[in-house]
Amino acid sequence: MKLLAATRSRGKQPEIRRILEPAGVEVVFPDDLGLWESPVEDTLEVAESFEGNARRKAEHFARLAGLPTVADDSGLEVFALGGAPGVRSRRFAGLEGSGEAVDAANNTELLRRLLGAPEARRRARYRCVLVYLRDAAAVPAVFEGACGGRILDAPRGEGGFGYDPLFFSDELGRTFAEAAPEEKDAVSHRGRALRALAEALRATPP
Repeated sequence: MKLLAATRSRGKQPEIRRILEPAGVEVVFPDDLGLWESPVEDTLEVAESFEGNARRKAEHFARLAGLPTVADDSGLEVFALGGAPGVRSRRFAGLEGSGEAVDAANNTELLRRLLGAPEARRRARYRCVLVYLRDAAAVPAVFEGACGGRILDAPRGEGGFGYDPLFFSDELGRTFAEAAPEEKDAVSHRGRALRALAEALRATPP
C-alpha cells in the first residue's frame, strides 16, 4: 500500500521509512507528491495534546493527497517540569529557523531549566502519538509509543535529532544520539508507535 507520512522533518522521515517499508508499506512524504510547504501548516499544531496535533495534520494532508495518511506528534516530557516541554517540544525555546539551530536552542533551554537538578528530578520520557486515516472522512485510528529515561547535564553523541543527545535511554544504557539508528528504532517512542501501526495495517489492509 502507499501511505502518506505527513511530516517534513528530516529526522523523522528516515525513521518512518526504516520501520514501515520492511512491512510492505510504500511511504511517501508531502514533497514527493508536490505538496510544498504552505503558511497554513503553521496553524496546524495548536492543540493541547499530541493526539490533537497529529489529527489536525492527518486530516489536512489526507484532504490534499487523497491517500491513506499518517501523522505524528511527539515530544519529550520531563516529569519535574510538569511534563514540559511536551507538545511544545519543537518550540520550547521560541526560536524559528533551521532544524539544527532550533534543536540547539531547545537543548540549551532544557539544560537551563534543569540546572543543578539531581538525577531523581531528571526523569523523563519520549512520547509519540500517531493518527492514521484511511481517507479524509474516516474514523481516525490512534497508536501510541513511549520510552523512559533521564536528562543528562551535558549532551552525548552525534546522532539522532531533537533532544536525543540529552536523553539517556533506560533500555539502551546510552543516549539516543549515541545509539545506532536501528538500536534507537527498537526502543524509541516513534518506533513502537510505528510498529503498532504496521501491525494494524497487516491485520486490516485498506
